Amino acid sequence: MIQIDFVIVLLSTVVSYLVTFIATKYWIRLAYRNKLVGKDMNKYKKPLIAEGGGIAVIAGISISILVYIFFKSFVLQTTTHLIETFALLLTMLFAALIGFTDNILGWKKGLRQLPKALLTIPIAIPLIVINAGTSQMMGIEFGLLYPLLVVPIAVMGATNGVNLLAGFNGLEAGLGIIIFSVLGIIAFMQGESWLALIALLIVVSLLTFLLFNKYPAKVFPGDTLTYCLGALIACFAILGNMEKIAIILFIPFIIEGFLKLRSRFHAESFGKPNKDNSLEPLYAKIYSLTHLTIVILKKIKPSHKVYEKDVTNFLLVLEIILALIVLIPIF
Repeated sequence: MIQIDFVIVLLSTVVSYLVTFIATKYWIRLAYRNKLVGKDMNKYKKPLIAEGGGIAVIAGISISILVYIFFKSFVLQTTTHLIETFALLLTMLFAALIGFTDNILGWKKGLRQLPKALLTIPIAIPLIVINAGTSQMMGIEFGLLYPLLVVPIAVMGATNGVNLLAGFNGLEAGLGIIIFSVLGIIAFMQGESWLALIALLIVVSLLTFLLFNKYPAKVFPGDTLTYCLGALIACFAILGNMEKIAIILFIPFIIEGFLKLRSRFHAESFGKPNKDNSLEPLYAKIYSLTHLTIVILKKIKPSHKVYEKDVTNFLLVLEIILALIVLIPIF
């Protein structure tokens, strides 16, 4: 039985890698051909880069999960956690649809922040209808308010939160890799092997996409991916009863939300590139963690020059620190 489980995990992981790799390469060609491109704002010459590449990640995750479900149903002949798995999958696809719609309706400009937030409410419907999670959270019994109020708010907050902290090569995928690695480890230690496997498939797909999205990026993830990552974080928190852990890992996005609120969500996260591609703060005030990072690094780096990779790496290290805060007490 252990050997069969290993083979299923291995096959699902290989599918996640292959589908994401092939789909990303195809999408890049398709995006350039159809002029679905956007400026790389953190580079002085602002080259045009393929947009919306998150759809390839969604394909990789979705198909690999379906492969896992197929083997689980026909080989292991069990339907354990099948409803929860389909609810997670449907939640992710709802998020992808809304994110892709945001991109298409106003390519690069997108929708206004309030319509964006309201559009993400239906994403929680699959989790609501299966009454996902437990109504007691952090020692408080929410009862019926949990599925009808807490779950939609959590999904809406997580979906929009991840979407706010974006715009640097490799940042969104890198943060997702760290977060879902931690959530997968904790799910496995809690005996939720099905959720740990899904986390593994997400991480593999994101790692594959990062091959094309790392500096200098050949493709941007777009709202399609950022919305999905937020929705999936909410799914793991709810289905795995990991709300406290998810909140700790989500701290950078929470800070980002408060900083963006200062500008009434009008400010961009980008830096202002010089001719050598070093970055300056885009505004006189700080409206994003990326702006704060640029200011901090300019003070501590001997050269006082900050580049896009520096900002991405700084924020990834910050997320790794939060990951260690979560994991060290467990081990």
